[in-house]
Amino acid sequence: MADLALEAILKRDNAVVASALLTLMGLAWLALLSGASTGMDPFAMSGWLLPLGGPAAESWTWTPAYWLIAFCMWASMMVAMMLPSASPLVLLYGRVARDAERKGHSSNPHACIAAFALGYLTLWTLFSAFAVALQWALERSGAMSAMMMLREPWAAGTLLIAAGLYQLTPLKQSCLSHCRSPARFLAAHWHPGVLGAWRIGLAHGVYCLGCCAALMLLLFVGGIMNLVWIAGLCAFVLAEKVVPQGERLRVPVGLLLMAAGAALIWKG
Repeated sequence: MADLALEAILKRDNAVVASALLTLMGLAWLALLSGASTGMDPFAMSGWLLPLGGPAAESWTWTPAYWLIAFCMWASMMVAMMLPSASPLVLLYGRVARDAERKGHSSNPHACIAAFALGYLTLWTLFSAFAVALQWALERSGAMSAMMMLREPWAAGTLLIAAGLYQLTPLKQSCLSHCRSPARFLAAHWHPGVLGAWRIGLAHGVYCLGCCAALMLLLFVGGIMNLVWIAGLCAFVLAEKVVPQGERLRVPVGLLLMAAGAALIWKG
């Protein structure tokens, strides 16, 4: 009876964690839907970055409020795009943390799970701040179009080629291997307690950033708030990390990105 009760508790706790993750991802996607474009209308992106309702082609002054809006936009995108592929590890960590509590090796597993997720998202929050600064620099230099994408084909093509080349590097392969092996990752990086959970999440964020940061920069190619482009990148990241044999996509997609970049430069 005790084993059955414990199993019921673990299932309930797993459901709670999964529900929290789904809620967070859902809120992030709703935030994107409130201001994203389908890629068909260049003036349909004003929900986030044009709070005054002006034309999208207009260059807005980067006030503190505008910086904050841009940061929230990028942070929402990173949660929406990256948390789905990290969810299996979060759920596995939750089971391990609850098992450690049952054996008396840890306490407060719920706080540990939250700290783990927060540590992971810390890295993507920092990336969001970097992306906002890059967006500001590109807009200030006139390199961004009204559709919030790189204006010059040679610049977009070069970024595609760079991302494709990175797909073929040993660093990408190593980071992807860590992301695809949650049990091995936890065994190698385990730290007890809430602070330890944050450190584990942070470590996973480092590997995830090494795996996907170049792909996230491709938002500057397809349009920062182009919903079709966002969904496509999210689907690829999820397939590459979670789907069986998904690591085999790394090389062909890298070659495809390089070919697309070369074609864009050639036609431009």
